[in-house]
Amino acid sequence: MQKLNLTQSLSQKLSPQQIQFIKLLQVPTVELDARIEEELEVNPALEEGAPEKEDDYDTQDNYDDEYDSSTEPESIEEYLHDDYSGYKMQGDGRGQDEDDKEMPISVGTTLHEQLMSQLGYLRLDEREHRLGEQLIGSVDADGYIRRDLDAIVNDLAFSQNVETDAEELESILFKIQNFDPPGIAARNLQECLTLQLERKDEDTEYLETAKQIIERCFNEFSKKHYDKIAKKLNLEDEEELKGAISLITKLNPKPGGSGDELVKTQYLIPDFLLNNNNGKLELTLNSRNAPMLKVSRSYADMLHAYDKSDKKDKKLKDTVSFIKQKLDSAKWFIDAIKQRQNTLLNTMQAIIDFQYEYFQEGDESKLKPMILKDIADRINMDISTVSRVANSKSIQTEFGIFPLKYFFSEGISTESGEDVSSREVKHKLKAIIDDEDKAKPLSDDKLEKLLRAEGYNIARRTVAKYREQLNIPVARLRKQL
Repeated sequence: MQKLNLTQSLSQKLSPQQIQFIKLLQVPTVELDARIEEELEVNPALEEGAPEKEDDYDTQDNYDDEYDSSTEPESIEEYLHDDYSGYKMQGDGRGQDEDDKEMPISVGTTLHEQLMSQLGYLRLDEREHRLGEQLIGSVDADGYIRRDLDAIVNDLAFSQNVETDAEELESILFKIQNFDPPGIAARNLQECLTLQLERKDEDTEYLETAKQIIERCFNEFSKKHYDKIAKKLNLEDEEELKGAISLITKLNPKPGGSGDELVKTQYLIPDFLLNNNNGKLELTLNSRNAPMLKVSRSYADMLHAYDKSDKKDKKLKDTVSFIKQKLDSAKWFIDAIKQRQNTLLNTMQAIIDFQYEYFQEGDESKLKPMILKDIADRINMDISTVSRVANSKSIQTEFGIFPLKYFFSEGISTESGEDVSSREVKHKLKAIIDDEDKAKPLSDDKLEKLLRAEGYNIARRTVAKYREQLNIPVARLRKQL
């Protein structure tokens, strides 16, 4: 026999308004214009411009109070069928005070277009030209062909019904490898460097030694085992080895660069502006974060006209329900924008107050250990809210533009018992490595001892972690002749 049970449970769910606020909070300033334009497109009850009164259209009473009988239409249908084609005629998301600026569009050719152009200069028959096209199409953005030639042979057979073999394909590849830029269409780094060395003038100093290193000692070269290279090639002159290594390191390991795609210039637009006025820090929000938005008077009047009308048919009710929904949506969006502004300012001001000494001078050593919870506690908001602000926003100061997450760091204790920012320790670590003897670079163990001598209580694994975060290789790979 089936039994029916009644259970009761409590759960938390975000309202649509809260979800909208969270999404807007994560949007960086550079994308806010586009987000507002999107909302203007889908909601005709939302318009650009300053509201006529601070609390216009907040409640149904406002609609009644604001209504002017002289503007009442002859019938509600006049409103319902008006397309309001001009509601977005003025403004496109920018303030009217901003100068119209033309953004330059880069004009150029892609890497593949350059290679195809050079292919046309070869005296190839139609079949060979198709092989060349297939090879060029297999070139990656950085200039390499990583796809196996046998696989390309199969591609030609199945997609173009062209029968060939790896040997014939390689003969066409060798011709393409003579194209510019030097090193293009190589199958690995060793071949790439060899191709570039072969294009050097024969009288280039240390050229033959460099070729021998790449051909016979590439593994040792990649691991910087210079003593093994010297022994293997019987090099007694240290200057010869140093000159050959210098020649190789000046070659381009990525001949394709970013040529595969047209480069698009991106501009970093800070969300906050900080000015130091004789020691007084003045924080302002980027004007793009404070758009002028208002609820449409036409739609508010339309709703009021419905209340005055005696027509209560279902079609009219559904239409006016739609109007009311759009008016509410417009007001929610405006409120979310205002809430976003307040949250951004409160969060950034709390960060400035916490890191006041740093923002006065810009000295990295003045940064204090600071985690998300420190700021969340100061502004009485959830850690996730602070995280959303910190991960997507930046501030312009007198000493540069910084992402907000730059100011957050862990703390490391010193011998005196004080906590210092991990960023300060990284700064010290980098300084030690910059000053080391490049012929005998310091190991992580030695770096740990030097940092401890400076008063930082740090473990070797932490040294290794910070070194990797600074993109500094291990001691063996930092070695120079």
